[in-house]
Amino acid sequence: MNPIQTLLQHHSPAIVDGALATELERRGCDLNDALWSAKVLMEQPELIRAVHLDYFYAGADIAITASYQATLEGFARRGLTHAQALDLMKKSVLLARQARDEFWAAEENRAGRIYPLIAGSVGPYGAFLADGSEYRGNYGLSESALAEFHRPRVQALIAAGADVLACETIPCLVEAQALSKLLKEFPNAYAWFTFSAKDETHICNGERIADCAAWLNEIPQAAAIGINCTAPKYIPALIDEIKSKTSKPIIVYPNSGEEYDPDTNTWHGETSCDAFGLQAKTWAEHGAALVGGCCRTTPDHIREARSHVRQA
Repeated sequence: MNPIQTLLQHHSPAIVDGALATELERRGCDLNDALWSAKVLMEQPELIRAVHLDYFYAGADIAITASYQATLEGFARRGLTHAQALDLMKKSVLLARQARDEFWAAEENRAGRIYPLIAGSVGPYGAFLADGSEYRGNYGLSESALAEFHRPRVQALIAAGADVLACETIPCLVEAQALSKLLKEFPNAYAWFTFSAKDETHICNGERIADCAAWLNEIPQAAAIGINCTAPKYIPALIDEIKSKTSKPIIVYPNSGEEYDPDTNTWHGETSCDAFGLQAKTWAEHGAALVGGCCRTTPDHIREARSHVRQA
């Protein structure tokens, strides 16, 4: 059964959590590292669990695991064996499940809520490269090579009990195609597909988001289609483009509104949590069925988004 469909039958719009890596940084973690948040899986897993728990308290219906940059190749560079790497990927799911169980154990937390979902994060190939190419998509890899790269993590996340996969920050259609075809090897699994976009109509590699949505609309295991890790100002138009080509649920979780400088690894500008909540209401009004936040968003952003969206 499609878990996103079940969730939306009870709560629509549903609330996705916010940033994990930048929230860990805000709490003192040094993520200036090729493994990014996957580094914390190795060193301070209890912090990941704490962030998941705070997002549930903020109103998130879905938690995204700390596996965005967790890959066999990335862990191998740190001297981990194949088995150790797979165990860490599975641990990312376990930590989110533990936080969910703790939250759900208190009866007062269940009022007006549905049992939250755990989404296993499948970051793009470019995230492993750690050179910003997840915002370009010019890997030069074939569809089969991309599927081979993603297979071990997809298998580990499903085996660990992820309710759905979050194939996220995808910069090019060929990677979405590789992942969607890989899903056929796991016939009971579902995934959402969210792209990184560079303007109101194009994903980062230059393809039209409408064309991506049209292709994924024909994929039965694609539970939702949308955008993440993108400037909020582009989201309403991108929703309209996606909506024109698919009847599937639309999911959006953009950045806070701050601009990232990849040369200095710094963020500039600011956005208030309340402003993010008001924007989230607009996204829901445009047709987004699942709304959350990506880089630089916090539990406060998600709390405001839930407050405004549920009034939409």
